[in-house]
Amino acid sequence: MDVQKKTDGSVNIIGEVATDPVASWMIQSAQVASKFTLFTHHAKTFPDLVTALRNSMLRAGVFKDEKTAEEQVVQVLNFDIHLVKDFRGRRYIERVTECIPVEERNEYTYDHRKEKTIEGKLDKFIDNATVYFTKTTNRELYKYRNVLEYHDGTYVITNPISEPNIKAMRNNMDDSDIAGFDEFVERNWGIKPPREIDYEETLNTSTVAQENAPKKRGRKPKNATQI
Repeated sequence: MDVQKKTDGSVNIIGEVATDPVASWMIQSAQVASKFTLFTHHAKTFPDLVTALRNSMLRAGVFKDEKTAEEQVVQVLNFDIHLVKDFRGRRYIERVTECIPVEERNEYTYDHRKEKTIEGKLDKFIDNATVYFTKTTNRELYKYRNVLEYHDGTYVITNPISEPNIKAMRNNMDDSDIAGFDEFVERNWGIKPPREIDYEETLNTSTVAQENAPKKRGRKPKNATQI
């Protein structure tokens, strides 16, 4: 793992994340050592998966704060492919779940400066204090949604994949895979593929813009004197 961090590793496969040190290595490799990491885990639900990995990071001593540890976990969990074995012995994929980290936004206001009375300024201060304590005590770090589910012997496409993950997936496909993937996304979720900008078109546009730009007049620069 240490050697691969300094190389161009593409995929890390970890057979089973069952102990705290292995969970720590998995998070680290997913962040810096490869394009993506595959691993197996026995969590029953997606929140259970996040909680188990977070607790492993805390017990391993990598982090001391629960929120910080959970934030690191959800940043590397893109998709959870949940397999099930029923009482008849059949194995199948029950669902594919996408993890969407919630971005931190600045929701504070400076409206107290517009207030003329002490009561008005105090109300605005309490509003900002409420936002602060909500973020501190009940901050939502991620959302999750199923993009594919198994119902009565049939796989059903449900929620669309988020735009950042669609873009990342397209960047790692060749032309034939991109065409098929774009057709799949547009057919099932109505999401049109991004328009590819032609390099020659961009170059020609830049050249025309430079030719049409007004010429500046001024004195000729003086010769530089080397000291």
